[in-house]
Amino acid sequence: MNGLHLTGDLLRCRCDSQRLRDGINFRDKCIEMVNASGLTIMDAVFNQFDDSGFTGAVILAESHLAIHTWPEINGLTLDVYVCNYSADNSVKAQQLFDAVVDYFQPTEIVRHAIDRGEHMLIEPLNASTGFYIKASHCIGEWRTKYQKIAIFDTPHYGKIFRLDDYNMTSEREEFVYHENLIHPALTAHDVPEKILIIGGGDGGSSEEALKHPSVAQVTLVEIDEAVITVAKEHFKAVHHNVFDNPRLRVIVDDGIQFVRDTRDKFDLIVLDLNDPVGPAAALYSEDFFKQCRGALAPKGALTLHIGSPTAQPDRVAALAQRLNRVFRIVRPYTLYIPLYGALWAFAVCSEQLDPKAFSADEIDTRISTRGLTQLQYYNGESHFGVFALPNFVRELVNRI
Repeated sequence: MNGLHLTGDLLRCRCDSQRLRDGINFRDKCIEMVNASGLTIMDAVFNQFDDSGFTGAVILAESHLAIHTWPEINGLTLDVYVCNYSADNSVKAQQLFDAVVDYFQPTEIVRHAIDRGEHMLIEPLNASTGFYIKASHCIGEWRTKYQKIAIFDTPHYGKIFRLDDYNMTSEREEFVYHENLIHPALTAHDVPEKILIIGGGDGGSSEEALKHPSVAQVTLVEIDEAVITVAKEHFKAVHHNVFDNPRLRVIVDDGIQFVRDTRDKFDLIVLDLNDPVGPAAALYSEDFFKQCRGALAPKGALTLHIGSPTAQPDRVAALAQRLNRVFRIVRPYTLYIPLYGALWAFAVCSEQLDPKAFSADEIDTRISTRGLTQLQYYNGESHFGVFALPNFVRELVNRI
């Protein structure tokens, strides 16, 4: 139901401490505040605790106000919620909330305002930082054998694909991630023909790889068939019907098992995966990186994301060290990904291929020669730019 929910922890109140103990008088004061705000009282119930504070609730036609005081710590919690179904009561709710705050005079307020009726998609970056995206509605949620899948429609990004409550891709900005995961390595390769993508069930990476005319086959290995099914139905704007392309071979299997068993040699292996936590952690292990190296053609490369250097610096450093122990050439690169809300790091790893050895003009020439016209992000200058690492990232990826 649409509405506004205001909550607050009022800390170290400067008012007379008796105000935190006297629920009877505050009941009368609270009724006065509610009437002044223009909200409608249905009932008011307050309970006084012996030698302590009080708890109370005012039932409103629009919803409620609730309060609980702790005089021993000069604090209280406050909760005001109003429904905006038949009228917008947000201003009245804010007025009432502020009146209670003024009455108790807190030194500090931990305040939250929640627009009820909207989905707030929280994207945690680490234990203390993150960001949010407002969604207009949930299109669907599913629990598979491997993970939770959800699709939300949003005003800013269009449909968003989420796995285990983390953003994976979106209709309107998927190109930022997919183009930069694929093209820096693939454009640097002289004649890429065989590509392996582990994960990437939304089809975005496959679609980008198949833009290169020399690519004869992309093998997509996705462990969760439901990801592919959902992407086919809801994320055509991401994959552009790539699943109908005869050059795409889709295999529903464990990526680790596939790499271990394959006898093919690939010009590019792409790890298009979740973060390296839980079951996905094994796909970022040194042993798996060695297996990927063994499945590469002589001039082949591995490309993957290695996390956010601002939100997860230790993760970036650890993965860079791990890759450096396996590959002769490791080229980290960074860019800002809007859907992930942070600067993000990737890496191209190889025994021979060095994407940093190319100038912007050389990359632009290859883009033109290969007819890569449908690119929204990647070009020669962006290729050159992403490999220009800030000093703090240099220190992370070179950490011993």
